[in-house]
Amino acid sequence: MRLDKYLKVSRIIKRRTVANNACDAERVMVNGREAKASYQVKIGDIIEISLGNKNIRVRVDDVSEVVKKESAASMYTVLS
Repeated sequence: MRLDKYLKVSRIIKRRTVANNACDAERVMVNGREAKASYQVKIGDIIEISLGNKNIRVRVDDVSEVVKKESAASMYTVLS
């Protein structure tokens, strides 16, 4: 699954366009490297996002195309 879609489906970022813009602005890193929106997310990847004053670091636990709102948080583990 593409990185921008994963961020939207997992509800880390609410809109895919915002996720895409964050990737274009080099605010998203995967495994210590800047990542483009087209990066293919895999289980075990560490995603770091810096939006405004907020920095989020998560580990990918699940990659699913369709997820209910209640179980979206189970797709990742917040590291810091």
